[in-house]
Order: sequence, then structure tokens, then C-alpha cells
Amino acid sequence: MTRLDTLLAGLARERSTGALRVGRSGTIFLADGRVTYMECAQAPSVERLLAARGLMSETALRRLRDDGGCARLIEEGPLTAGELQYAVLGGVLDAAFFLLPVSGARPKFRPGERHWLGGQWFFDVAGLVRECARRRTQLAEIWPSADVDLLPVRPLARLPGHGVTLSRVQWEVVVRADHKATPLELAKQIGRPAYPVLLAVRRLAAAGLLAEPEPAGLPKRGQHAAAGRPPHDPGAAPQPLGPPVTGDPTDLALLMRLKKALEELS
Repeated sequence: MTRLDTLLAGLARERSTGALRVGRSGTIFLADGRVTYMECAQAPSVERLLAARGLMSETALRRLRDDGGCARLIEEGPLTAGELQYAVLGGVLDAAFFLLPVSGARPKFRPGERHWLGGQWFFDVAGLVRECARRRTQLAEIWPSADVDLLPVRPLARLPGHGVTLSRVQWEVVVRADHKATPLELAKQIGRPAYPVLLAVRRLAAAGLLAEPEPAGLPKRGQHAAAGRPPHDPGAAPQPLGPPVTGDPTDLALLMRLKKALEELS
């Protein structure tokens, strides 16, 4: 089955405009062969994140999407162009982290389809893949097991010491954790991008603040232990650097460094 990076390389060479749907996992939007937007079922959408911040309701955002689009959102909405660009950057990086490693789906390209928040910012696929690799490395350095990314978050009932210092995201995770929701489910509930929530949960695990996972049954015959593991698991095969993209993609280096610094503070 053709890999996503191979498909994107072909679409870049052909300067294609449209949407590459990766099964039910998500969609990659392109304009003239360049990525303009990504959305992934595992990560909260930009619309949901904006609504969670109390800036606009999802209903109001849908109305703007159908009448005026992105230009009207900037003109009449509570966001500046820079704030919206940063929100889209975070959403695309979040979606790329989970979507680019996906395998087993049969992507379908729909020419001409666009996302209403795309079209103004362009992303270098190779840069996105490198950023995803950096994030996988960062997660592994904090806590080596990717199992906590899939399991329900279960904070300890009693602290192992006299006190603990939590970041804002960690506090939100602990408060909302019901011993049933996984980190990705919590991200959608609290209106945070998925990756910072994964960071927070891994740091909780590293600090010994999460309960041991409940014992699971033995795998069925023929079922591999790696089945069901997240695609961003550092034990997975290394991802290619991605295809070169035609045109002049927006320089995201500064914004990525800024976002990395903010993640470290969260």
C-alpha cells in the first residue's frame, strides 16, 4: 500500500489542490502541492479549541464557515490574523503528529476541496515530519512507555510525598480524570491540543503520580503485543523525512520554536 509521504510527494510534483482523505483517520488539505491544513480524528479541531477558549461557539464558527469564511472570521471575530495563524499552526502540528504515521488506510484524493481555515498558511511536509520526530523523542525522554497514551488516566489517590507542583495542563488533567478517559479523550474534554496533554500525562507518570494500570487479559492467539499501539510510539519504524514541496512554504521555524518553549512552560 502506498505510503502517505509517497502520495504527498506525487501531489506536490503535480501541484495538486484538494483534500487527501486518510480513511477515517483524518484529512490533509493541499493547494498547488503544498499542505495548507490537516485535521485528525484523534486530535481536537481548531474550531473546538477556539470554542473551548470561550472566543466563539462552534455554532458561530460554523456560520462563519458557511458565510464569509476565514476572512470574515478575522474581520469580525475576536481573533487577530496572528492569533488565528498560531491556532492553525498548533492544530496542524497536532494533527500531523497522529496522522502522518498512519498506515493501513486507503487514502483518496478529492480535487478542488479546501478547508475554510486553510489557504493562507503553507507547511513544508519535510518540516512537519521532522517536528513529529522531535515530539516523539521528547515524549520518550520524559517517560519511555507509550502505553500511558492509550490507557485511562488514573491519578493516585494519595501523594507519594508531602507536596507536588503541577503545571496548568497537569492540573486540568488531574481534575478532569475520571479513571475512564484516555489522554486524547481528556484533551477534547478540556479543550487542549492533544500533544501538550500527552506531555502532561507522561510527566505525571515520570513523577510517580499515576496509579498502575489495571491488569489486562492475555492477548488472543495470533495477536501481536504491538497491535493497537499508537503510531507515534518511539519503538515504531522511523518515519521518512517526507517529500520536497514545490513553491516557497511559510517559514515555520520561529513559530515552532515559540510553540516548543510554550509547551515547556505548560
